[in-house]
Amino acid sequence: MPVSTEAWFLYGRKAGEPRTARLVRESFTLPDPGDGEVQVEPLYGSFEGNMGHALERKPIDICRQRGEERVVIGNSGVFRIVALGANVHGLREGQYGMVTGVAVPDLWGYPEKIFAYDGPGTMGLLAKRANIKQACVVPLPDQTRHTLRQWAVFSLRYVTAWSNWEAAHGMFRLLVGADELPAPHVWGWGGGTTLAELSLAARFGCRVVMLSGSAHHRETIRAHGVEPLDRAQFGSLQFDEKRFSEDREYRQQYSEAEARFLDEVKRRTDGLMTQIFIDYIGGPVYRATLKALGREGVLTTAGWMEGMVVNYLRAVECIGRHQHVHTHFARRRQCEAAVAYGEEHGWMPILEDRTYAFGEIPQLADDFLAGKTDVFPVYSINEIDEAYVPGAPRTSGSGPST
Repeated sequence: MPVSTEAWFLYGRKAGEPRTARLVRESFTLPDPGDGEVQVEPLYGSFEGNMGHALERKPIDICRQRGEERVVIGNSGVFRIVALGANVHGLREGQYGMVTGVAVPDLWGYPEKIFAYDGPGTMGLLAKRANIKQACVVPLPDQTRHTLRQWAVFSLRYVTAWSNWEAAHGMFRLLVGADELPAPHVWGWGGGTTLAELSLAARFGCRVVMLSGSAHHRETIRAHGVEPLDRAQFGSLQFDEKRFSEDREYRQQYSEAEARFLDEVKRRTDGLMTQIFIDYIGGPVYRATLKALGREGVLTTAGWMEGMVVNYLRAVECIGRHQHVHTHFARRRQCEAAVAYGEEHGWMPILEDRTYAFGEIPQLADDFLAGKTDVFPVYSINEIDEAYVPGAPRTSGSGPST
């Protein structure tokens, strides 16, 4: 039967309102799960870049895009299944799962629209209860060795990293074999997905470096087995084409910063430069990223943190045999492969202690947009005994609260 519950809602922008939205906590009545749906009790989520984009309404107002007055975002997290709709197979009540972001797949299962973002009619995990399609559920391994908080982060960032790395590494190996260069140089800048991908590259025997201007984040980077490099030491690597052409002082400052950066890349790679560069920032660093690529280099991305529009000289890229890889989340078989690999090999995020409570979601949103969160910002929705192991028999006092 329908249940009364609550969620943090994002409303479409009205005339005169600020561009950046504020989430609104409201009660609502959730119907029974429909055909092919499951009802879930969200437990933990990870605050993602696309959630920030949704709040800033950049590049789109997702409510307007979806033709809906209000939406519930949150597309990275874990939950417990509490009810099954008709024609749901292979899942059971009480089972733990993570969400997969494919709301509207293409012919081969890759996402055209993302769950709880631009996917119409989809309801995210910033709710005490939610109904979601079975196709968006990936069960967690029974008796998993890892925590629910880790899986909450894994469900989007690590799956995205898996799909992108599969394409980028596969592309490079079409050009240069493992017998020719066993340990490619792989660098990156961005956030948690970049770190996840670099930590995966390290497991593939690559020599990995991640740039960050935050001392605290560099500690996290090192803890994941990735060599951190202070981006601030090079000066401003924020390229602005208009200023570069019109402002002599800026042009000199940028050119010097770029030269210092490229000298460091050359020094650390013994002149090879990078074979794969993972760039989730975009426009402001695109010029420096391209110059840091060696011959047969691969520039790979699945995001656009600070700029979607980029320019390059096609002739230069052709002569250098540079390959540009673009991916968008993953298809289901990649989700399942990533989960299996992560469980077996311990490819998991190392998390800090801070977990934002459900009532602190607006503060988390503010902190995220201000760049004040950890690399992997985690929040809770429904309380759960941290000692509970998914898949284990439940005992009195353990498991999720109701």
